[in-house]
Amino acid sequence: MDLLIKSGVEVKVIFTPEHGLMGDRPAGEHYPDGTYGGIPVYSLYGPRYKPPVEVIKELDAVMYSIQDVGVRFYTYISTLFYTLESSGKAGVRVMVLDNPNPLTGLIVEGPILDPGLRSFIGIWSIPIRYGLTAGELASLFNAEADIKADLTVIKLRGWSRGMWFDETGLPWPKPSPAMVSLESAIMYPGIGLFEGTNVNEGRGTDKPFRVIGAPWLNNVKLIDEASTLGLSGVELRPVVYRPMGTGVKYSGEDCRGVEFVIKNRVNLRPVKVALALINIINRIHPGKFNFIKRNGSYHFDYLVGKVNVRGLLMSGDIDEVMRVVDEGIEDYLRRVKRYMMYGDDNG
Repeated sequence: MDLLIKSGVEVKVIFTPEHGLMGDRPAGEHYPDGTYGGIPVYSLYGPRYKPPVEVIKELDAVMYSIQDVGVRFYTYISTLFYTLESSGKAGVRVMVLDNPNPLTGLIVEGPILDPGLRSFIGIWSIPIRYGLTAGELASLFNAEADIKADLTVIKLRGWSRGMWFDETGLPWPKPSPAMVSLESAIMYPGIGLFEGTNVNEGRGTDKPFRVIGAPWLNNVKLIDEASTLGLSGVELRPVVYRPMGTGVKYSGEDCRGVEFVIKNRVNLRPVKVALALINIINRIHPGKFNFIKRNGSYHFDYLVGKVNVRGLLMSGDIDEVMRVVDEGIEDYLRRVKRYMMYGDDNG
């Protein structure tokens, strides 16, 4: 933003997503409108989620440049969707300054979102780990949702689909307070699902999404049972930790837990790891483990994107769960190929 202003661009308004202009607000914290250097700032996480059409109509163009993490329930992509939608209605051009997908553009993990579960943490029928850049995703939204926005994507130079963020030479931008490292982002597609349960997902620690735990968890038994499943790319280690913070599960309590040590990120499928662990925890802790509700609905359903996964996990049918995770992925890859702007070898 400051670079635009210094270069002489007339910035008339600023729209901010979840976590605010500086990316430092806690997850889920709604906040009001404000100003920045005399420029009006419109919050898109609190009083509204969509940029006001009447405001956009007064602009020459809208520029979107936000580093996300390549995960469906990370809300920045919902803000992208609504920005396209409002700009399309206003008849104002949208420029997406593309950013790398930190998790590569090659690895895709389901489940694919059921349309009936669309929400701000699941704006479109894509997998949890969708394998596209923001620019590619914008093109998909614009076409599949029939938004008809005047969209221009400013492509990346030097990025290829197989690149992880630490291979770009760029410093880690810490897109939000809990996304402290690439390792946290790699585990997030799976461990983020624990936000829909009464197990701490590492928030309130220095390793968010790299540990899970609860005071009642038998972590040794959990690791022993998980070791028989052949989960690839990650080592599970027993830990005891004490999360701290407002709104953090078990804040101030000692949690027996599991730390995830990434051994092979190419082979690692964190969604499957997380679902397997939830299945085991439910089985070894009946009556203690549960899925939590928000506004009367199971939050987990909206995160995972399928209404039947929670029931399958509770019934112990892990094989069917794993089948559902992969369901429709090949069709999805064929469907999105037309929106891919980068090859496997060069940007």
